[in-house]
Formats: sequence, structure tokens, C-alpha cells
Amino acid sequence: MKKGREDVMTSTLGLPPVRLIGFGAPFGWLAGALGDMGRALVPCLIYGLGMAAVSIGICYALYSSNMAFWALTLTLGFVFVAPMLAMGLYEAGRRLERGEKPRLGEMLLLPSAFRQDTAYLGLALLLIYLLWGRFAQVVYGLSTYQSHRTIAEFTRFALETGEGHNMLITGTIVGGAIAFFTFTLVVVTAPMLLDRQANVFAATATSFRAVAANPGPMLLWAAIIVVLMLLTAATGFLAMIVVFPWLGLASWRAYRALVAEEVGLAAAA
Repeated sequence: MKKGREDVMTSTLGLPPVRLIGFGAPFGWLAGALGDMGRALVPCLIYGLGMAAVSIGICYALYSSNMAFWALTLTLGFVFVAPMLAMGLYEAGRRLERGEKPRLGEMLLLPSAFRQDTAYLGLALLLIYLLWGRFAQVVYGLSTYQSHRTIAEFTRFALETGEGHNMLITGTIVGGAIAFFTFTLVVVTAPMLLDRQANVFAATATSFRAVAANPGPMLLWAAIIVVLMLLTAATGFLAMIVVFPWLGLASWRAYRALVAEEVGLAAAA
């Protein structure tokens, strides 16, 4: 089978077939999403502004409470729940694909987002998020006997001590494994639930198959998402106003590129 975006892996157990993609595909999704944003700039920026405001508010509350560790943990763990928060952007991508102009109300009030299967996915991601927080707390607790109450104290501990370095290495390995598992679970699941009214088991199985069929390009896509989210944190989440809708629209394009429209496509490939 020749490699390329149009190659399709045969469907199994009634699941939709998935396409094979190249390493350049993620950059194409990002480029296409920029054009999509230009066609729906105001609702997308308002959507991003809402996500930025919530993130800033949570981190400010934690900072004011001298809970430096939890501020870092929740910031890094945001990527676990982001796919559910981007449902309105998937809807915007779907409407733009049809040649329609999405409205903010249509992005925020989605009947498909309140389906039982969508709730199951949201619950699974929330549990993973809480598990990530517990793992992070354990790694931190095993790394030091002290409690670092301020951002400055925690930063000095993490960057200037051997125990802090061990914490960062261990946390990166554990957190990276959990994050990639979550990415594999959900990369096409949320948009597929919105687009096809599929059940959550078929959607998650399709997501796993899409990643298994394209491990290199999908690992690159995951790395791009992490880097962009870390950059938003470095700007105090102000960059999220633009980055979050950009990634949401690009994720819709990723879903459309990875999951074939018709099962019959597999036979034609």
C-alpha cells in the first residue's frame, strides 16, 4: 500500500476506516485552521477569550492561596480535558466545511454535546485528569519533605536542587505516558461523537486505530499541541485567546483527514 493521505485502512468490526497520513499533515491542519479562523474570527476569539479567562481565574485563585504546586499540576493537566472544552470549535469547523458561517450561540449550545455518550467521554477524561493530579502529588511528595507555598519557592526547588530535577524527570515520564494515552483515546473521539452520533466505544476504538496506523505523524501532532499549550501558559494564558480556537479547528481537520467518510472507501482503495 502506498503511503499518502488518500490511503485507507480497511474497516474492522463495523468501525469506519482510517486513513494513512504523512508527517506533513499536522502542519497542513494548522495552516488550514488559520484560514478557518479568518472566516469566523469574532466567535472563535470570543470562545478563546472565555477559555483564557477561566484558566487565568483558576491559576490566580491558586496563586493567591499559595498553592504553587497545584497551579503547575492543573496547568499541565489542562490538555486532558481540552478536547471536551473544544466541542464548540469542532461545530464551527463542521459548519465552515459546509460553507456556513458559524455563530457563537451555535458553538456554545450544542445538543450533540449533551448526549449520553459524550457524557461518558467527559467522565473518562475527568477521571484521568484526577488520576494525573494524584500521580503528580505522589511524585512531589516523594521528592521532598518540605512544602513550597509560593511560585518562587517551588521554582527554585524544581530547577536548583537534585530532588527537584528528579521530580521533573519522573513527572515528565509518568505524565507523558498518561498524556499520550489520553491523546490516543480522544484525538478523533470527541469530533466523531459530534459529527456522526457514534457511540463512545466505536469512537474511542476508531481513535486508537487512527493513532496506531499513523504513530509517527500522530506523535508529532501530540508534541505540537503540548508545545503550543505550554506557550500559552508562558504568556499567562493570554495566548490561549488565539491558540485554543486555532487548535480546536485544526483538530477538526485532523479528524476529517484521519477518518474516512464511507466504509465503501476501503473497498475502493
